[in-house]
Amino acid sequence: MRGAVVIKACLNGARPLSEHPALPVRPEEFAREARAAVDAGAALVHVHPRGGDGAETMDAAVAAAILTAVREACHGLRVGVTTGAWVEPDPVRRLERVRSWSVLPDFASVNLSEVGASELAEVLLARGIGVEAGLATVEDAALLATTDLGPRVERILVEVEGPDDAAQVRLAADIDSLLDGAGLTAPRFHHGAGRSTWAVLARALEVGHQLRIGLEDTLELPDGSIPEGNGDLVAAAVRLAGEHGRAPATLTR
Repeated sequence: MRGAVVIKACLNGARPLSEHPALPVRPEEFAREARAAVDAGAALVHVHPRGGDGAETMDAAVAAAILTAVREACHGLRVGVTTGAWVEPDPVRRLERVRSWSVLPDFASVNLSEVGASELAEVLLARGIGVEAGLATVEDAALLATTDLGPRVERILVEVEGPDDAAQVRLAADIDSLLDGAGLTAPRFHHGAGRSTWAVLARALEVGHQLRIGLEDTLELPDGSIPEGNGDLVAAAVRLAGEHGRAPATLTR
């Protein structure tokens, strides 16, 4: 058996709630989906907090309720949140939101292509929150490689999108090549979008990287069927990892 693989479950993302009945909104729903994902083999969880109206938010009280519910359901689990600019478009207001958090996530994703990304990363780090650098393009990877943030991130997200399996896999390989050349050694978690997700994950397993999977990324299992929830998607990723000689790792605090 080759080295273990760490699987991170992304429970909901920015998807409209109408797209799948298991997309969580209330704290207890996040707790349920996190528990199912962990039971299936996930070692980390990423959430997009949502208010009572179902809209994504960076509100401190909403985030606190969701993080607390997930941690009570999954003791020792490291939980992260989004800081996507579409949730809070004003860069100054986004920093204020992060500074207002009372219950802190263990980590937060920062999309390098977004305005104010470097300032946001510094505020997160100052609060003791790990940073995940989200890289969607080779240009994003080059930016990470030329700043002092690269050695300080907790992990790197190689997040490629598009309808073509080969194109997504090729882009992920190009991003990896640049990161390798820059000597950036933070763990890399690869994920795709839609049906091509599974091709991206297979390639990541082949070259020794980690995986992200969940309803945020795809609503299809490898055979094209619809998962009941995040647990089904994580279980499919575990099976795929097994086909590549890798078992799921368990992370605790």
